Amino acid sequence: MKKHRLSTRLWHWINLLALVILFMSGLNISNAHPWLYWGQWGFQPNTAWLAVTRFPGWATIPGHYDLAAARDWHILFAWVFVVGLLAYLLIALFNKHLGRDIVPHRKEWRWSAIRADIAAHLRFDFNHGEGKYNFLQKLAYGVVLFILLPLMFLTGMAISPGFDAAFPWLLDVFGGRQSARSLHFIVAWCVFGFFVIHVLLVLLSGPVGQLRDMITGGRFDEAA
Repeated sequence: MKKHRLSTRLWHWINLLALVILFMSGLNISNAHPWLYWGQWGFQPNTAWLAVTRFPGWATIPGHYDLAAARDWHILFAWVFVVGLLAYLLIALFNKHLGRDIVPHRKEWRWSAIRADIAAHLRFDFNHGEGKYNFLQKLAYGVVLFILLPLMFLTGMAISPGFDAAFPWLLDVFGGRQSARSLHFIVAWCVFGFFVIHVLLVLLSGPVGQLRDMITGGRFDEAA
């Protein structure tokens, strides 16, 4: 039995590409007006709740300031991201990957089990026991899949005036376009934080084997 199904591996790498391009093009867009506000309106820096630093060219797409090109990259890969996420969730629901591997079981929510899992991570012991993932992995993946990524998509729609006619309620849900923009920025950095932690844990738990398994699928009996 494969440790990672083909659908999971394809989504993993396509999603990585999409999120990297979305993040880097988003930094270029941020450079156009590096101030964040709450509410429907916001133009003056003195009313902003946060003044965002200007990001260097090596961290942005394109590598120089170009708002129009950055928006084109952002919109194109937003569709890659959304289609890929929906396809992955539908396939994972159909093949029971979500229920079997991602959703924590009732016994895993016991404080004694959570405490033991935290202690194991602090010892750099990443053994997942009987299943494919341990509780903290399931919790992190669940937050990203069902909270952060959908929030990033919905706030992105709310930012764009092109969606106002089709989804007028989005602005009310997020409290205005500028609030949606602020939330979009915060969620993007939360996803970036998850990415950094994910990479660090891969490096600590054997990067060669982890990368091999995410490319070839690996064998489930090798996961323990």
